[in-house]
Amino acid sequence: MTTPYDTRATTLRRGFLLEYATLGWNVIGIAVLAVAAVSARSVALAGFGLDSLIEIGASTVVIWELSGTGEARRRRALRLIGAGFAALALYLLVQSTWVLATGFHPRTSPLGIGWTAITAAVMFTLAFGKARTGAALGNPVLTTEGRVTLIDGFLAAAVLLGLVLNSAFGWWWADPAAGYVLVYYAIREVREIFSGH
Repeated sequence: MTTPYDTRATTLRRGFLLEYATLGWNVIGIAVLAVAAVSARSVALAGFGLDSLIEIGASTVVIWELSGTGEARRRRALRLIGAGFAALALYLLVQSTWVLATGFHPRTSPLGIGWTAITAAVMFTLAFGKARTGAALGNPVLTTEGRVTLIDGFLAAAVLLGLVLNSAFGWWWADPAAGYVLVYYAIREVREIFSGH
């Protein structure tokens, strides 16, 4: 017979697995993106690699929070994730503005296109799993970090769109333009976290 404790333990294990999967994917992603960014001289791919570092930090925070208990620990974890959102917004704002201002034209990158396409699908899947698992555990830290993963998926899709449009039509400005939409979303998340919602 399954007890509520068994169900919670199973759900908690699923939360850990989702975070470890996110960590593993992003660690591999940093290496892949470094190769793709250098070969294509792509600021967007290099920036997406930096975003992977932020996601690694956010996943580490959730693993730390899930390993313990207490309201103070939960508040600190949420603040750290909020700081990750703020760093992501700043990075996107600076990168998008710099690319638009300089008119930087990267080369085409089949590796970058392939990796960002797969990453978008993986991140959306992980974000959905984290939202469900966080809700089942009543854990706002996991749920909030799931939104970081969701933004990572949107960012992958935006970078992918920019790479494809640049490759097909020479529209180098498409990726930084999409970045501004994500800046708005990230800032909104920061406001919600630090206002206590």
